[in-house]
Amino acid sequence: MISYLDFEKPVAALQARIDELRETADDGALNIDAEIEKLQQRSTTMLAELYGKLTPWQKTQVARHAERPHFRDFVSGMCSDFMPLAGDRAFADDKAIQGGFATIEGRKVMLIGHEKGNDTASRVKHNFGMGMPDGYRKAVRLMELAGRFGLPVVTLVDTSGAFPGVQAEERGQAEAIARATEACLALGVQVVAAANLRGLQDTRVPMLVALFGYWVVGFGTAIALGFRTALAGVGIWMGLAAGLLVVSILLTWRWSARERIGLARAR
Repeated sequence: MISYLDFEKPVAALQARIDELRETADDGALNIDAEIEKLQQRSTTMLAELYGKLTPWQKTQVARHAERPHFRDFVSGMCSDFMPLAGDRAFADDKAIQGGFATIEGRKVMLIGHEKGNDTASRVKHNFGMGMPDGYRKAVRLMELAGRFGLPVVTLVDTSGAFPGVQAEERGQAEAIARATEACLALGVQVVAAANLRGLQDTRVPMLVALFGYWVVGFGTAIALGFRTALAGVGIWMGLAAGLLVVSILLTWRWSARERIGLARAR
């Protein structure tokens, strides 16, 4: 059953009417195919008009839609074959960041992306799309493997950020993100001096980044640095706002601390 958002209620009512007419037509008593076709066209036009003038909150609702596609949906929809590659060859296989060899319209590519899951069990399994250090190291391994075989890298970015837990920090989350960012820079013509920083290969392969759902700036650029970027129709920018929030909290704390010190001295 299709789940409609609040602003899609007129389309939902029209679609319900279409379904009723189809049930009537199945009885064979009436031939109302023309009426159904007319209502279907009206529904399509109405949906296009609604999505042509979305408010910021409506865009947020769409980006967080429970039935929006995830990494595995894109794989099944656009890839004729996909061979997943697991593990970072150091600690474990992260379920939030997926990747492997894929074929898109006859072209072999290395496909990397975030998987969030579509129900409670799968979301817990994939850690809600928040990558661990193992996932970023796996992404580095896959990008270097793509460079070795001369394959373009395609990344599908959909995450609210890297996992902020203690276990991630203990395993070097910041270092893993930095290495993944560096690996992105080592792809294609970006490699001027960055490839020499950690001994990365001069891979010289193109990288295409597709952003959908949650688009993260700053700490989420680990697999999202490329010259060609495709933005989904709607999404939520995060990361930069979170960083500014942290800065504002720290500045507020510093100012309040100065005020407390000033009051103490005055006393």
